[in-house]
Amino acid sequence: MGKPRIEEWTQLRGIAFLAIVMQHNIAEYIYRSDIEQPDSIMLTMIYHLTRFGTPTFVFLSGVMLFYHHRQARPEYTRFIRKRFGDIYVPFVLWTLIYWLSVRIFTPEFWTSGTLDVRSLIRELFIPQTGYHLWFVIMIFQFYVLFPLFWIGVQSVYRQIIKITRITPTRSVLFLVLIAAGIYGLLMKWSYYDMGGWTASFSQPWSTLLEYRSYSWVMYWFYFLLGAVCAWAVDTWRNWSVRALPWMVCVFIGMYIWLGYDVLRGSGDVVNLNISTYLKPTTFIIIMAQMFMLYGFLILLRGKTTKFLNLLTWIGRYSFGGYLVHALIIYAIAYFTRPLQLGGWHLPITLLSFLVTAAIALAISCGLSRLPGSRYTVGLQRKRKHNSPVHGLDGMDPRRKPGPVTPIHASHSGETS
Repeated sequence: MGKPRIEEWTQLRGIAFLAIVMQHNIAEYIYRSDIEQPDSIMLTMIYHLTRFGTPTFVFLSGVMLFYHHRQARPEYTRFIRKRFGDIYVPFVLWTLIYWLSVRIFTPEFWTSGTLDVRSLIRELFIPQTGYHLWFVIMIFQFYVLFPLFWIGVQSVYRQIIKITRITPTRSVLFLVLIAAGIYGLLMKWSYYDMGGWTASFSQPWSTLLEYRSYSWVMYWFYFLLGAVCAWAVDTWRNWSVRALPWMVCVFIGMYIWLGYDVLRGSGDVVNLNISTYLKPTTFIIIMAQMFMLYGFLILLRGKTTKFLNLLTWIGRYSFGGYLVHALIIYAIAYFTRPLQLGGWHLPITLLSFLVTAAIALAISCGLSRLPGSRYTVGLQRKRKHNSPVHGLDGMDPRRKPGPVTPIHASHSGETS
């Protein structure tokens, strides 16, 4: 029997997708030379509302993997073959599309008479034209290593049961706090120290440090946090609601701090890299936002509204939308970059965000209904009912939410 679908996960994925689309639209406009200070400050403020996007995708990847494999470790060959088709093949296809799209609009492409295949191969490891595709490279590492994560989580959980012999909720919470402290230390090293290490280390370590944001090592906490959520869905829901007032307070405090930090550290042009994911203060606001949004979704759970239905629909087609959205931004920028937008950067950014999200999701939805959709947008069609099933979580989107066994009632344990 299939496991019941947890609706808030799809909705949270939809919110995370919108946050990422907003981030990339802001990055397109905030660095333009004709931007005025009010627009620049407002876009910075909106930017700090979106920092949870990518880490939330990592969290949800861990949630779905562990949720589907709580009871038994997956058969590795079959598991990795499926993920390769659902995730890596679309990555290769869209890497080629972005690589060609940028070159087609470059005059040198038509006059040189040759294809720079070396640059295409480089794109498969260090994406530049499809700049957002780095995430697929990073997240796929978690799929490759998932059996090891599964063994580790199972071993830790069995030890907790053996030692405590009681409901292990507090023990799990204690371990999560320890892991958060270790991860926070890693973020401190990444932001303040690893730049110096890169200059002093020899190859290949200096390159690995330079491109550390491509490595699973820098996001492992969110993935394992997803395991905690998957093993204790009801308990996690209770935590999210009980912690909601505190998370709101932490978020407000960190939102003010990050805005001040960026404005203080920037010159004439705002430097959004000051709020990189790999920074302790950004880690805190990400966690506050993630728990806060989860708590709000739980409070709305069971209610049927157009807003929640829209989030569910967006979440269902978010992976394909993610793959294509930067191409839409490129297309819009083709027309806006020659224009003088002084005083209009904020409204143009918001309009660009709406157009990008709508077209990207429409393309994802449309491609999901065509043959071979698994290899284009990571979605498979149901043969009998012609209904797409999200390739990242493998669950039928039509299934209604159902009860989930809490962690203390079961001793055993996929993504998007």
